[in-house]
Amino acid sequence: MDKRTALVAELPHLMRYARSLTRDTDAANDLVQDTTARALGRLQLFQAGTNMRAWLFTVMHNLHRQNLRQSSRRASPSQLTEEIENRVAAVDDATQRLALRDLDRAMSELPEEQRQVVLLIGLEDMSYQDTASILGIPVGTVMSRLARARERLRRAVEGQNRPQLRSVT
Repeated sequence: MDKRTALVAELPHLMRYARSLTRDTDAANDLVQDTTARALGRLQLFQAGTNMRAWLFTVMHNLHRQNLRQSSRRASPSQLTEEIENRVAAVDDATQRLALRDLDRAMSELPEEQRQVVLLIGLEDMSYQDTASILGIPVGTVMSRLARARERLRRAVEGQNRPQLRSVT
């Protein structure tokens, strides 16, 4: 498979991750477009035989961080992602629908660094190594952030979310 075909095959994954990161369809579309344009412009830098998805997610992650810095504001996580909305709509059981909404709310309350790790590993099924590479952090930091995020999510979903005395990333 050539590089352009491999890039096109990853577009649905890029879109899903972009929607999860930005929590806004228009911003996600812009982020995917910017990521695709940057990747196509630098496609010669991609090394054949390596992980195209991880490379593209690294490009996207860097663009997203750059956009956050430039706007000097964080994306508002007030609305459900389309992915969660679709899953909620597909569930017949009201209890499960509420649980999914609680999970989405809890995800939106995670610090950005922890939410990114959960999304890459949990939603995109990335390895710890690929996640570390995408985020530019050590694997141990990925594992630590994931453990803290899982604990916060568990407590939030169980209704035990108490204010943290210190911010840990």
